[in-house]
Amino acid sequence: MPFNTYEYHYLFLGVFFIIAVTFPLLPLILACFVAPKKPSAIKNASYECGIEAQGDSWIQFKAQYYVYALAFVIFDIEVIFIFPWAIVHRELGLTAFLEMTVFIAILAFGLIYAWRKKVLEWK
Repeated sequence: MPFNTYEYHYLFLGVFFIIAVTFPLLPLILACFVAPKKPSAIKNASYECGIEAQGDSWIQFKAQYYVYALAFVIFDIEVIFIFPWAIVHRELGLTAFLEMTVFIAILAFGLIYAWRKKVLEWK
């Protein structure tokens, strides 16, 4: 089979897909057959940080925790984009500087919006 045909490329992708699916599933399936199964009340009990659980574990969390976590992730990702630019900003020129200024301005407007909506205030 010639190496430049469409069939060869699709065959390559098919083999790659089969390997990509089989590789993580094989240990999971193997663990179902090999792992010991000895359930008991002690093993099924809730346990956290060396202290036995008291009360119901299904409690409602404030949505504010999730908003803070989301804001952290957004600004953490912002740093991932800004750091490489900051290293080579002199070689990139004015266009890259203006693009980064627009990027930071969009994020700043988002922060100002969240601040005005009082999302970042702890109650």
